[in-house]
Amino acid sequence: MNRKLILLSFIIFHLSFSSVAAQTFSIDTISDAVFQRMQGRSFPQHCTVPRSELRYLRVLHRNAADSICQGELVCNKSIAEDLLDIFRQLYEAHYPIEHIRLIDDYDADDERSMSDNNSSCFCFRTVAGTNKLSKHARGLAVDINTRYNPYVRHSRNGSLLISPANGAPYANRSKKHIYKIEEGDLCSRLFRQHGFIWGGQWRTMKDYQHFEKP
Repeated sequence: MNRKLILLSFIIFHLSFSSVAAQTFSIDTISDAVFQRMQGRSFPQHCTVPRSELRYLRVLHRNAADSICQGELVCNKSIAEDLLDIFRQLYEAHYPIEHIRLIDDYDADDERSMSDNNSSCFCFRTVAGTNKLSKHARGLAVDINTRYNPYVRHSRNGSLLISPANGAPYANRSKKHIYKIEEGDLCSRLFRQHGFIWGGQWRTMKDYQHFEKP
């Protein structure tokens, strides 16, 4: 009788564990509740991307203290499976990511999100200083550990533009730190294996946080 109870408990535990795992790494269409959070923020009134083209992902990740965190992001449906696989492998390898939150939690303010070292994907917006839609506008680009992997560009007058502003100390890529993305590390390898381009390899500017699908 005891053996049967032990076996039954074992089965229930594994069924429960499988159910939790399915919830913490999942792909869904954009629910009304999620869409309400996005409207007027990452999904403004003039957004030309159909809601049906987007997917809502829940993923687990670990921070620098190796604490397990629940993350969420919205992306284009064409890269949803890629991202789920990438984030699952990063989680299993204990690769540190501080935050993965919808940019809507920051009122779709890119500077606020990046300053908080948030990792995110979809936001209907143009490339800074241009009228060209960003890859983020279609949910085809992901930014990872943004404060510690800033966007760096030399302006025409020779000054250095760094975004976010509090990422300036990390524009010097010779320094080591826990959230740094480097050529050949697990994060850059996984994204490249899934067909993404890394902004850290661009020539005229560097966007060390940025991965996009052509």
